[in-house]
Amino acid sequence: MQISGAQMVIEALIAENVDTVFGYPGGAIMNVYDEIYKQDSFKHILTRHEQAALHAAEGYSKASGKVGVAMITSGPGFTNAVTGIADAYMDSIPMVVISGQVPMSLIGTDAFQEIDAVGISRSCTKHNYLVTDANDLARVLKEAFYIASTGRPGPVHVDIPKDVTAQIAEFDYSKPVSLETYKPNTKGNTRQIKKAVEAISKAKRPLFYLGGGVINSNASKEVREFVKMTGIPAVETFMARGTLSYDDPLLISMLGMHGSYAANMAMSETDLVIALGARFDDRVTGKLSEFAKNADVIHVDIDPASISKLVNANFPIVGDIKVVVNAMIELAKSMLNPNNYKSWVDTVNNFDKLHPLSYNEDTESIKPQWVVERIGEILGDSANITTDVGQHQMWSAQFYPFTRARQFISSGGLGTMGFGFPAAIGVKRADMERVSINITGDGSILMNIQELMTAVEKKLPVINVILNNNFLGMVRQWQTLFYDKRHSETDLSVQPDFVKVAESFGGVGYRVSTKEEFDKALKDAIEKNVVAIIDVKVHRMENVLPMVPAGGSLFNMMLLENKEK
Repeated sequence: MQISGAQMVIEALIAENVDTVFGYPGGAIMNVYDEIYKQDSFKHILTRHEQAALHAAEGYSKASGKVGVAMITSGPGFTNAVTGIADAYMDSIPMVVISGQVPMSLIGTDAFQEIDAVGISRSCTKHNYLVTDANDLARVLKEAFYIASTGRPGPVHVDIPKDVTAQIAEFDYSKPVSLETYKPNTKGNTRQIKKAVEAISKAKRPLFYLGGGVINSNASKEVREFVKMTGIPAVETFMARGTLSYDDPLLISMLGMHGSYAANMAMSETDLVIALGARFDDRVTGKLSEFAKNADVIHVDIDPASISKLVNANFPIVGDIKVVVNAMIELAKSMLNPNNYKSWVDTVNNFDKLHPLSYNEDTESIKPQWVVERIGEILGDSANITTDVGQHQMWSAQFYPFTRARQFISSGGLGTMGFGFPAAIGVKRADMERVSINITGDGSILMNIQELMTAVEKKLPVINVILNNNFLGMVRQWQTLFYDKRHSETDLSVQPDFVKVAESFGGVGYRVSTKEEFDKALKDAIEKNVVAIIDVKVHRMENVLPMVPAGGSLFNMMLLENKEK
């Protein structure tokens, strides 16, 4: 059919079964927004900042597993969105980002609100397009959704000049995507899979190392089955929290810079790392030369570029985690005996008994770890947990009782303050049945606090729990430990009245200084089902422990006992 480029965008979104678009209009994208006004097939959520639109689309995608969609205009609209695009790229989140561009005749003339969006986004997208002819638009949009959601997921950017959105051309969305240079391998090499399982059968101290790729490939069910049938202990990365339930007897905990003593020691003592969808990030490995130095490595990943990038893989397997793990399960049934690893499991459990993940209670103030635990006790599986970035993020990863994949949504690779609240809005849109909790800090919450208006207007009740220590807490912790307590520009003693801020946007605010007040506030916010801020005054100088100093070895951790001494 012959339709305008703007209409093509709408038809493509409908064909892709998109039910939610997050965005912010402007001149260059106005033709598309005019078509949005005319349709009722999907809901558009107007955020109050373009960065927030991208984070909301990220949160929606992380919670639902679907492709997130964001729409912005040219110039500052696009540059505001770059942080969100980069965040999605680092965490391998499938997204399609549609931006408006100045008309073709004005490109390169420094026109009003012109920016080289494709040039800027090249380094932080899986792929990007500048569409110069409406006849290409259907193909490009279909390719964008395909590329975003297959292989290693990621954001795809489509930049469309305003005159292209006005052009009339033939729209045919029925043609299959065929890209000669992009054909992700999902199956995994059968011979390599067999060798890997044989290596597991011979290992004395094997260890599952579960990464965010398990979540992205929706392989949590298969991985749970594999771990249980083998009897092999497992550690999770920050991005993999919830892959195994918190009460799984074989789950040690999170590993890495702020991982548990048991998890880090297990990785240091293992003789075989079974890495599933992990990329050996520096926050996980610590000093590379000391990382699992006595172990062989099985590395399964959909992205061939990730394998042996940092740690050499003795058994590299390129493929989709779900497909490969299913194949490994079939072989393991006849080749593995879970009783072989009982002494190794006992060793790991002893590590946990020696230095369990814990904190020191305080009768005079609320400890931030207690707040996270208490939310878990009250809500458990009935909540989705989003965080911003900082100490509160690590405490959430350490102490919340996650029971399922996609329950924990946070900014991993890029570490973006301001991610949490808009992401929690996207999470709520994706899962209306569960309570959406954003655990944040008094520094992070201010970076996108304008989204109170979005949440209130769209009736998306997100509860923001501020662990308020009047510091940029994580930076302050580093300054305390490594900069002789020179707290340079991290004191946030001068802050707004968060209760009044919440109320001024039409939400509800609570100020909390006791445990009893916190319980009452959280239960009231849940019962009222409103957009809320719970401002919790917590212990100011609490540190996130354990901690592996930057560049240090995993087995050389700063522990709670050391802090008390």
